[in-house]
Amino acid sequence: MKKSILSLMLAATAAMSMGQTGRALVKPTARQLNWQKLETTAFIHFTVNTFTDKEWGEGTESPSIFNPTKLDARQWVKALKDGGFKIAIITAKHHDGFCLWPSKYTNHSVKSSPYKDGKGDVVKEVADACKEFGLKFGVYLSPWDRHEPSYGTASYNNYYKNQLRELLTNYGEIAEVWFDGAKGENAKDMEYDFKGFWQIVRELQPNAVMFSDAGPDVRWVGNEAGNAGETCWSTINAEGLAPGKADANYLNVGSENGKSWIPAETDVSIRPGWFWHEKENNKVRTPSNLVNLYYQSVGRNSLLLLNIPPNTEGLFEQKDVQNIKEFRNILNETFANNLVSAQSKQLVDQKLETAIQVKTNNPLVINLSKSVTFDRISLQENIAEGQRVKSFKIEYWQDGSWKPLATSTTIGYKRLLRFPSVTSNKLRLTVLEALAPTLLGEFGVYKASSRE
Repeated sequence: MKKSILSLMLAATAAMSMGQTGRALVKPTARQLNWQKLETTAFIHFTVNTFTDKEWGEGTESPSIFNPTKLDARQWVKALKDGGFKIAIITAKHHDGFCLWPSKYTNHSVKSSPYKDGKGDVVKEVADACKEFGLKFGVYLSPWDRHEPSYGTASYNNYYKNQLRELLTNYGEIAEVWFDGAKGENAKDMEYDFKGFWQIVRELQPNAVMFSDAGPDVRWVGNEAGNAGETCWSTINAEGLAPGKADANYLNVGSENGKSWIPAETDVSIRPGWFWHEKENNKVRTPSNLVNLYYQSVGRNSLLLLNIPPNTEGLFEQKDVQNIKEFRNILNETFANNLVSAQSKQLVDQKLETAIQVKTNNPLVINLSKSVTFDRISLQENIAEGQRVKSFKIEYWQDGSWKPLATSTTIGYKRLLRFPSVTSNKLRLTVLEALAPTLLGEFGVYKASSRE
């Protein structure tokens, strides 16, 4: 008897992991799951471009122009911590080929600059500041190198791998390694050895996630405007995709039938450019604009990667610092008080794994703490068991009947809904379509900060 009960339990568990077609649902790795929960991470674009007022360097810039006289990585990282960011990713080398660390493989680096009389190491300073303030640390290493003479030849891949090894072995734990597919005209006959690059990361930093258009851990969202798809699947079919060669529209939405779990990362800058330009000091995104980016990225099953570039002194501008701090304050105010009744403890304990099962077209009533006014809803699936919801609707109880409130498509890690204020004491969630029975991990109801 005991054996038969156990068999039934195991069969039920297996069924929960299968889609309606009988295909096993794709699930994230532990590193991907931990990454998704970070929600907001930061880019720091800094190189010779900062001093030439360009976005893309030529590779011909003299290292002598790199002289940030007040560089303070602690100021950067403290500002990011105050803004609620969880990872700081430094552009260790951009397309110009200038290295922010004293690489053994080129003189085109900080060791040939006036900065700290050639004894500086910006990568180390950022890594050390991240340790001090409790942020994770990441690096961007551009495959395109407009300075290196071997670029465009077969030997360049070895040069790149050598620099990658330096970054992955000399600066402690790396949380994210950022690759792009940008390529020079002089490299038409050369293919980047991305599989080889990725293998080195897996070997030296096994807990790091890797970003590129094609993953293998995290994909591009398809634009630099801060918009994840209204429908956004964490799964795609990565076969045939390569960095710099993937369709942006496909990456923006993903695929419910995707065979690979490669969630989207939404990269966007706080300014019009990625590098600091004095003329853009009056074009910094406002706190409310940054909050909107959060809803359009994290609130659509993506992760927000916001760029904040240091100026020529080597400091974040005070306007940028002020705005990211205010951005976080507004979010904290909005999401401080979940109005769902504490009796629904599995949905308000901030633990996705304590999910409840919601069957398709079987409405779930959610009681609120009392009759309250609200205008924001947050839903989260237990994505450790895969992404399941294709569409859903929410209704609210008023004057003795259920009234329509919102309809949407995918949920994934998080779906945030915004709507005009309503007052009610209960809601009703109906999953309209799903790949398998929904595992609802969290449900939040909130009144937005007046500063949104």
